[in-house]
Amino acid sequence: MHTEVLVHGLLLWTLLASRDSRAFGDMGFVRTNMTHFLVNRRPFNLNGFNAYWLMYVASFPEEGRSMVSSAFQEASNHGLTLARTWAFRDGGYKPLQHSPGVYDEDMFQGLDYVISEAKKYGIYLVLSLVNNFESFGGRMQYIQWARDEGRHLSSDDDFYRDEVVKSYYKNHVRAILTRVNTITGVAYKDEAAIFAWELVNEPRCESDLSGRTLQAWIEDMAAHVKSIDSNHLLEVGLEGFYGETIPERKKINLGYELGTDFISNSQVEGIDFATIHAYPDMWMPGSTEQTQLAFLQSWIQSHVEDADAVLRKPLLISEFGKSSRLSNRTADEKAALYTTVYDAIYASARGGGACRGGIFWHLLLGVQEMEGLRDGYEVIFSESPSLGQIIANQSHRISNLNGGSETEKKLRPALPSGN
Repeated sequence: MHTEVLVHGLLLWTLLASRDSRAFGDMGFVRTNMTHFLVNRRPFNLNGFNAYWLMYVASFPEEGRSMVSSAFQEASNHGLTLARTWAFRDGGYKPLQHSPGVYDEDMFQGLDYVISEAKKYGIYLVLSLVNNFESFGGRMQYIQWARDEGRHLSSDDDFYRDEVVKSYYKNHVRAILTRVNTITGVAYKDEAAIFAWELVNEPRCESDLSGRTLQAWIEDMAAHVKSIDSNHLLEVGLEGFYGETIPERKKINLGYELGTDFISNSQVEGIDFATIHAYPDMWMPGSTEQTQLAFLQSWIQSHVEDADAVLRKPLLISEFGKSSRLSNRTADEKAALYTTVYDAIYASARGGGACRGGIFWHLLLGVQEMEGLRDGYEVIFSESPSLGQIIANQSHRISNLNGGSETEKKLRPALPSGN
C-alpha cells in the first residue's frame, strides 16, 4: 500500500465524517425497526471501535483530554461512527464510584467530556454500566460492598441474585442516566449522541447453568433502565454463547457453558438489539489460523441467522480482535480476521440481514502514556497503516449502505481502492 494513497483516502474520510454527522441532523436518537437501525428514519449501519479507557484518561484535564480528542479525530478520519466504552470504575484507584452511590466528580466530568467530544466528531457511544469481571471493580466490588455491610454472600454470582447488591446496581444506573453533563447541560438520558446502554460487559453466571438466574436479572434490569430512559436503545453485553432455548446451537459454544442463553437473553422485553463477541484465538488456543477462521465464520453466521429468523432484532459484533502475543504472523493473521468479520457484516447488511456493524477491540494512540494499555489486541493506526486501510474501506462501504450523499458520490472515485 502506497502511503500517499492511504493519507489521501483518510483526508477524504475526514470530510465524509463531518458530512455524515450533519446528514444525521445533529445525531438523532437511534431507533430500531425489526433488524434495522435507523437515524432520522434513515438506515444506519456502522463501523466502530472499543476504547474502554476514555473516561479515565479524560479525567486528567491537561494531558488526558487532548488524547481523547486525538482518538476521536483518528477514528473519524477512518470513517468510524461508533465507540464502545466504560461508564464504570467501581472502587479501587481513581474510581467513578467510591462506594455505593458515592461518586467522584472529576471522573464524572471525564465522562462528560467523552460524551461531548464524541458528539463533536459525530461518533455515537455505547456505554457499558458494569463489568462482569474484576477489572475496574466490576461485580466483585459490588459483592465486597455488600459484605462490608454485613451481607453473607458466598459467590460473585450473587451479584445477579442478592437484592441489596441489585439495589446498588439500580442506583448506579439511575445516577448515570440522570447525570446532567457539565459541558453540554444535557442529561445523559436525553443525549442523542449515546447510541445505547449496555447492562454488563460479558455477563456470566456459572453457578446456574440453567440460565434462569441471569435471565431474571436481565428482565429486572431492562425494565429498570427503560423506566428511567425511554429514549435510548439497550443491549445486554452478551458474548453470544447459546443455552437451552435452541439446544442444538450449543455445539458451536466450544464447550463453554456460562449460564447465558443468547436467544432468551436477547428476547427480553426492553432489549433492543443483540450482541456477540469473537475471539477465536483466545477461545481456541493451540488451533491453526484456518481452524479459527472457519469457526469465526460459523460463529457469526449462526448468530446472524438467529437474529434474522428468531430474534428479529439487529445484531452487532461488539468486540472482536486478534492478539499479537499469540502468533508470530500477527499482521497478516489480524488482517485476515478483520477481513473475515467485515465481509460477514457487509454481506448481511447489504442483503437486508440483521448484522449491522462491528466494533473492534481496541483503539489506542501511539503515545508513551498508553504503553501500559497494550494487550496485544490494540490497533494503533500510526503503527498499522495496512490494517487502518482495511478499517477505512469497511467504513466506506458501510456508509454507502446508509445512502451516501452527493458529496460522497463526487469523492468516491478518489477513495482508496477496496471492496
